[in-house]
Amino acid sequence: MKKILTFLPALLFCMMAGAQNIDKLYEEGKALYDAKSYKAAVAKLKPAAEQGHKKAQYRLGRCYDKGYGVTENDKQAFSWYSKAAEQGHAKAQYQLGKCYKNGEGTAKDIKKAVVCFAKAAKQGNGDAQLALGKCYMKGTGVEADQAIAKTWFLKAVKNAKDGSEVLAKLKEDAADGDTDARKILKIVGK
Repeated sequence: MKKILTFLPALLFCMMAGAQNIDKLYEEGKALYDAKSYKAAVAKLKPAAEQGHKKAQYRLGRCYDKGYGVTENDKQAFSWYSKAAEQGHAKAQYQLGKCYKNGEGTAKDIKKAVVCFAKAAKQGNGDAQLALGKCYMKGTGVEADQAIAKTWFLKAVKNAKDGSEVLAKLKEDAADGDTDARKILKIVGK
C-alpha cells in the first residue's frame, strides 16, 4: 500500500507534465500555422494530434484538407476531423459535415452531414448554423422546414463570434449571382 501511495503522486505528475507538453506542442504549432509556416506547424501539430489533442487534430485536418505543409489528402483530413469531432470540437464537426456532404475523403452521406452540422451548430458554430439552415431550406438530408431554416439562418448571421463573416460571405455570394444566398438574405431581412 505504501508503494502505491508513493507511486500515485509521481504518476499524476507525469500525466500533468505530458498534458502540458501536448498543449505546448499545439500552441507552438498553432502559432506557426497562423504565421503560414505550415511545414513547421505540421511537425508540432502531428505529435500533439497523435496524442489525442483535439485542437491539434482539427488543425492537422485543415493542413491535409488544404495541402498546407503536406500533400493534400482528403482521407487524412477526414480522419483527423473525425478524431477531433468525436471529442466534441465544433469546427471539426462542421468540416466533417462538409466532407460527408461533398464526399471528400469518405463516401457522400447527406444524413451524416446533417448530423455533423447539427452538432456544431448547437455549439454555436456560425458556418454550421448556416449549413444546417440550408439543409432545412432545401430538404437536404432532412424534411424541408422553412421555419427551422429561418431560425438557423438568424442564429448564423447574429452569431457573436462569426456572424459578421457569415453575413459578409452571403452578401458576396449573392453579388456573384448565388440564388440561395439571395434567398437567405431576404429571409433574414438583410
